[in-house]
Amino acid sequence: MQASDKQRKGGSLMKRTISLYLFALLTSMLLTSVPVMAQPDTDLETALEAIHFRPIDDIVDTELIVQNFASDGTATLPIETRVPVACTLVYGTTEAFGQLTLDQDMAGGTHSEHNPLLTGLEPETTYYFRVQGVDEEGTIYISETMTFTTPAMDAEPVENLLSPERGAEVVGVSSNWNGQADDGSFGVLRALDGSPNTAWSTDGDGNEAWVEIRLGQRSVIQQVEFWTRYMSDGTAQIYEFTVTTDSGDTYGPFSLPDPNQPYTFDVAFEAETLRFDVTDSSGGNVGAVEIAVYGEPVE
Repeated sequence: MQASDKQRKGGSLMKRTISLYLFALLTSMLLTSVPVMAQPDTDLETALEAIHFRPIDDIVDTELIVQNFASDGTATLPIETRVPVACTLVYGTTEAFGQLTLDQDMAGGTHSEHNPLLTGLEPETTYYFRVQGVDEEGTIYISETMTFTTPAMDAEPVENLLSPERGAEVVGVSSNWNGQADDGSFGVLRALDGSPNTAWSTDGDGNEAWVEIRLGQRSVIQQVEFWTRYMSDGTAQIYEFTVTTDSGDTYGPFSLPDPNQPYTFDVAFEAETLRFDVTDSSGGNVGAVEIAVYGEPVE
């Protein structure tokens, strides 16, 4: 479901109020470049005149549409820019915004593929948002203030037997990015939360990545689903993985040719504990957007 409703305001885009984030950024830049003995007012005016503001349409060819609404109150705004920029997005229920999100790319710096994550969204609510970016020459690109309306987010029954909501628990994991806890922003529980907008990332484990999960009760497993994460620099993509049960039986390897979608594999075995091992990848911070198994508990 997608929703986008541009709210165009009168006057020049360049006269719009700069967000607190950009103001702080500009202030920092100016403070590090102005000589100590300079006249503040004169130098500030000169520096501001030298800063280039441009509409974001100069570097973005497609419409800015907030999408991928999930029941956990998240959504994303995929953006591709012709010029590498550091991207931010401000949003809120009024034109004063109140929330800011950064790009999720771990590489940091400027890049061309962006996917800022919006969190804490309420169902059937209209939000205002603005996209902002800074390139390596200091040019600042700003969109108009736009709106989107969230859809109804009815809770759906959890069918994934790996979900903590079904009584499952993580027994062990090779690592979480940057030493985070399992429930951190890139912790392993992000691969079990049913949201396409979050992901588990290891801390550079590559082909040594693994996670072991104990189900709420012993079950007959009929399907395994896996959605690999990946990064814009080509790393972090899992190509193949295996599943090992508590009885020692290993299934797979299962192939994941496209990181932009989940893959489902039909299986038939009984287990209480499942271990997922990466057997082939592009290396780096591999992980998963979602891992799921479906079946019936053993009575």
